Amino acid sequence: MNGKNIELNDEERTPCEIWTRVMGYHRPVSFFNPGKQSEYEERKPFLERRAERSLPRH
Repeated sequence: MNGKNIELNDEERTPCEIWTRVMGYHRPVSFFNPGKQSEYEERKPFLERRAERSLPRH
């Protein structure tokens, strides 16, 4: 890019479909009923820390 910021009007934007894994399969969040959509919004992402190596090196 040439360093210029590009701004789009809402009419120019492309909707993004968000999918999530539910009970072993993937499904679009837009297909959820209002209660499940609310639960999805309250979810916190799982962040896994790197495991420390506990075995002695030889």
